[in-house]
Amino acid sequence: MPDLSIVVPAHNEEAFIEPCLRGIQRAQAEAEMEVELIVVLNRCTDRTEEIARRFGAIIVREDEANLSKIRNAGVAAASSPIVVTCDADSIPHQKIFAVIREKLASGRFVGGGTVTLPERWSIGIFASLMAIMPYLIWHRVSFGLFWFRAEDFRAIGGFDERMLSVEDLDMARRLRAHGRKTGRKFGTIVRAPLTTSCRKFDQFGDWYLLTDPVGIWRAFGGSNRAVADKYWYEVGR
Repeated sequence: MPDLSIVVPAHNEEAFIEPCLRGIQRAQAEAEMEVELIVVLNRCTDRTEEIARRFGAIIVREDEANLSKIRNAGVAAASSPIVVTCDADSIPHQKIFAVIREKLASGRFVGGGTVTLPERWSIGIFASLMAIMPYLIWHRVSFGLFWFRAEDFRAIGGFDERMLSVEDLDMARRLRAHGRKTGRKFGTIVRAPLTTSCRKFDQFGDWYLLTDPVGIWRAFGGSNRAVADKYWYEVGR
């Protein structure tokens, strides 16, 4: 049995997934752990599968435009009791698996997220990220890369498949609530931050979270298909 399973959803990610998978390799070597890599292909028409197989990934397919179903399909294929999810356009820190193992072994954490840093900064990106910070502070969760025990994931019902967007933050909120019931807390890993691409800012502009407040507000509702397609599922990659 592997020490840890990591799930990477991927929709036409040939431009981004190789740095992500190399980051996973570095983290695996640093932690000296056996890591099971699961890539969930979603409507891929490019070289994503070829690249993933080169890294020894287990391939899962889920073609519905629903990130909750995509993520759930990956976690269902995981054989380790410890599961991590990471988007294909993000690069994990080399110490991330070692830190996750330490936190879960302590018994004090139900799981958590990471500090997430953009690959570049601008005034617009900083202002946009500050605009969503109240939501994260209110719910006391973080995002980016998530880590948890499979048994706790099953206990909360996984990702809510009614959610078309912000499904990760919804899962984090429910995981945190589950942890409180069992005397554990939701943790945010600071010393091994995730680096994520700025492709949405590149596509929609560095200020897009502020210039489309109605669309972003609807995205945080989780059920608006038009907004979800615009920003996640039909973005032309």
